Amino acid sequence: MLIYKKFIRMIMKEDNVQNIRWNLFRRLVFFVLGGILLITGNAKGQTTDGGFLPTDSCVKIGHLPNGFTYYIRRNTEPKDRVTMYLVNKVGSILEDEGQRGLAHFMEHMSFNGTTHFPKNELVDYLQKAGVRFGGDLNAYTNFDETVYELPIPADDPTLLHNGFQIMRDWAQDATLSPVEIEKERGVILEEKRLRDGVQQRLRDRYFPIVLNGSKYAYRVPIGLESIIKDFKYETLRRFYKDWYRPDLQALIVVGDIDVQETEKMIVDMFSDLKMPAKPRERKIYTIPLLNKNQFFSATDKELQTETIEVLVKHPEEIIKSDDDFRKALILSLLNRMLGSRYYELSQQANPPFIQAGADITSFIANLEVADAQVSVKPGEEEKGFKALWTEIERIRKFGFTKTELERAKSDLLMAYESSYKEKDKTPSDTYVKEYMDNFLKGNAIPGIDFEYQFVKKALPHFTVDDVNRIMKTYFNTVTNRDILVMAPETSKGKLPSQTDVEQWMKEVADSALTPYKDSVSGQTLLPKKITGGKIVSERELKELGITELKLSNGLKVLLKPTDFKDDEISFFAYSPGGTSLSGDKDFESADAAARLVNNSGLGNFNAIELSKFLNGKRVNVSPFMSERFEGLQGQMSPKDMKTAFQMMYGYFEEPRADSVVFTGLLSKEKAILENRSNNPTLVFRDSVSAILGNYNIRRTGPSVKKLDEINISKAFSIYKERFADASDFTFVFVGSFKVDSIKPFVAKYLGALPQLNRKEQACNLNIHFPSGRIKKEIFSGIDNRSTVELVFSGKYNYTTLENTRMNALSRILTIRLTEDLREKESGVYGVGAYAHYSKYPENRYSLFISFSCKPGNVQKLIDETLKQVKELEKEGPSLVDVNKFKAERTRQLEVSLKSNDFWLNYLGQKCLDNAPLDDVLTYSELVNSVKPKDVRKVARDYLSGKNFIQIVLYPKQASN
Repeated sequence: MLIYKKFIRMIMKEDNVQNIRWNLFRRLVFFVLGGILLITGNAKGQTTDGGFLPTDSCVKIGHLPNGFTYYIRRNTEPKDRVTMYLVNKVGSILEDEGQRGLAHFMEHMSFNGTTHFPKNELVDYLQKAGVRFGGDLNAYTNFDETVYELPIPADDPTLLHNGFQIMRDWAQDATLSPVEIEKERGVILEEKRLRDGVQQRLRDRYFPIVLNGSKYAYRVPIGLESIIKDFKYETLRRFYKDWYRPDLQALIVVGDIDVQETEKMIVDMFSDLKMPAKPRERKIYTIPLLNKNQFFSATDKELQTETIEVLVKHPEEIIKSDDDFRKALILSLLNRMLGSRYYELSQQANPPFIQAGADITSFIANLEVADAQVSVKPGEEEKGFKALWTEIERIRKFGFTKTELERAKSDLLMAYESSYKEKDKTPSDTYVKEYMDNFLKGNAIPGIDFEYQFVKKALPHFTVDDVNRIMKTYFNTVTNRDILVMAPETSKGKLPSQTDVEQWMKEVADSALTPYKDSVSGQTLLPKKITGGKIVSERELKELGITELKLSNGLKVLLKPTDFKDDEISFFAYSPGGTSLSGDKDFESADAAARLVNNSGLGNFNAIELSKFLNGKRVNVSPFMSERFEGLQGQMSPKDMKTAFQMMYGYFEEPRADSVVFTGLLSKEKAILENRSNNPTLVFRDSVSAILGNYNIRRTGPSVKKLDEINISKAFSIYKERFADASDFTFVFVGSFKVDSIKPFVAKYLGALPQLNRKEQACNLNIHFPSGRIKKEIFSGIDNRSTVELVFSGKYNYTTLENTRMNALSRILTIRLTEDLREKESGVYGVGAYAHYSKYPENRYSLFISFSCKPGNVQKLIDETLKQVKELEKEGPSLVDVNKFKAERTRQLEVSLKSNDFWLNYLGQKCLDNAPLDDVLTYSELVNSVKPKDVRKVARDYLSGKNFIQIVLYPKQASN
């Protein structure tokens, strides 16, 4: 992970990583790095006078006399839902010195009492309506903004009205009760504790350098512990009164609503927002460019690998005109080509680095960066860095090739075509993020119709000279360049100096480099002609909209056409067996088998050639091998069905084992594992897995020794054996296809797969959670933080009804523990109960309760947790909590039933369990049938504590 990307995730207060909002430029860059393009809309016409991009005509943008802004768009994806965001141009950058952390604190307090929803009534009210706290109801605080998110049903007029009332209360009517402030101090300190760690320690040291001594370096949203503990109530109230005001706020409403009625409601409810009598200036802070080069070097006990990174900072450009858009497109092409170059470098027997990459992307505040980074093996700093920098210099001297550019163009156009095809199925969240970016940054929102036409016209005119010119400009390291070197503590005293790195850069620049040769295979993917098979039977499951096919080779296919997406088909295929059929001595080879094939190419193409072949195609097909199954999974665009089915066929009949590439991959993995014990989170994870798996070698963590046990020939032999017989395979396809259009591909490619008529089942390895009561303490790490894992387990009565009741138990337990451990005790930031149950190889269950806290509070919070468990056993839950579970599950199901992912996962799991496919038709009835006495019964049956495991991570010093 590049350091600048760590910045953004680290500094944002986020209950969900998906809350990161990229602007248009960021999205273009993120797409070429493998993300999802999020440029959507329905614009009309061309650019406006002066070359400025138009505004999407489908969004209603308005401004109230008090300065409040609103965006409204009707969108029926998903149906009967509306998403509201209250966006404030208010973040930690506006804090006075004595307020550091209060922007984020204020965000928390908005959930702890407003005029119409005192104390915690807001969360309680929404939970009763099926809105999950954290999962749906959410917020985050960044340097420059605080954003509140509320997705709610739109088919209940009272709930919809109250949703607007909640937004109105958040805008200016938080109560800021002293009692609630005191309770929230502990919650935020626990959130800060979660963020403490190696990245935080390093950030505190390098922020002043990379942020050029600006205010941003000293306004990380989580704030200072001393201020969070002791600030006066009036200090928080002053921040709220100064900055939560209409001229800095926008309400974004996108969903299945009437635009005119919504606008009237906004005007009625938000027009009375008051401006302060003497409003403080909302200064726009920036990070100045110092026109000098800087260097940072540090070690830390918990780092696993050594990283060298070069950042070249530039002023960020807002996308408003067609010229801005063209530049953003060129940057996207450049990043795609950079990524391909480094991917090729990584495909070596002895790669010169663990990981390397370079790109140009948005940074923080007013800056964007050209970034190049490399993770190196111990003692190979010079070798690794020179490999990274050689490619930068090669491109600067010789540029990219025309064939590279054409592939990048094809990929970018494919992404826009897909977005254009999906324009009527675009999720509301996508529009919200764009409008939020328009309000905060000023980036244009022209809409996909305009963008797609623009891209189709612009792409053919881009030349390698256009891309090369930007490359030379952005990677000009003469000034505004930072070099960052970070490594494990064991490398202290051995790290390269600024002089060393600059000398390596000079040596690379002065070396006799040669131009890049773009090798493209002229072969077809598969080496032989496919004769195909036949569909021997066809059956319709009308209630589910599913067609079941049986092929001449015994293979079964389930087809579920949907209209949820216009350019997406997802699939899953499986056969019983997996690694369970390999003995312990071959386990590591079996476990690596699918990974070997995945990294070796396919058919006539090696991995690099396959990557180039798939440029411009929306196809992803990957083999997998789990403990009990082997199979394939992936996605495709309908237009790329032929390629996808050829790949499915190829992973059976034409797999490859590239020992050179895989040896290189293993060498990188070994380098990472050498310092795995430095990371307390991984130490704890490995320990939990080993304890719960009774220390079976299939459950203990990864190690260099285990990698050494992998025999590439044996791994490939196991793979071919597991995929030698298609007669016991089941394929599930869900998405935008017609049954008659996909059947010829099914018959030709899947029908041609080999048939041995083996009758296999996965082996029962008898690896169970240990019985009895067990307590384990793990000591790792230097931060004052503990992690607690409590596990109940045992035999289980696996039925759909019992599973539903178990889900109710875990969800209700989560709600109660949140109310107790977080809201009452202020002892945790988050806590959750998670139920797992399996039908095979035996009916068994496990229920995990997890949280992190201050080490000194561990036993107290465990006691509180077990008290809640006992109360559920003895008294059962309240009807209110049961109804919250019902509302959440019912609302989730309404949305899920319109999702390809849901149907693929649902049908796949039902097939794996040999269970009836039509359970979903009665699931709502099962949910609504749950009563408090049912939850009490499963609590008594499964939470007795007969089999109870308590595992706690403590910092190392706690063991002294």
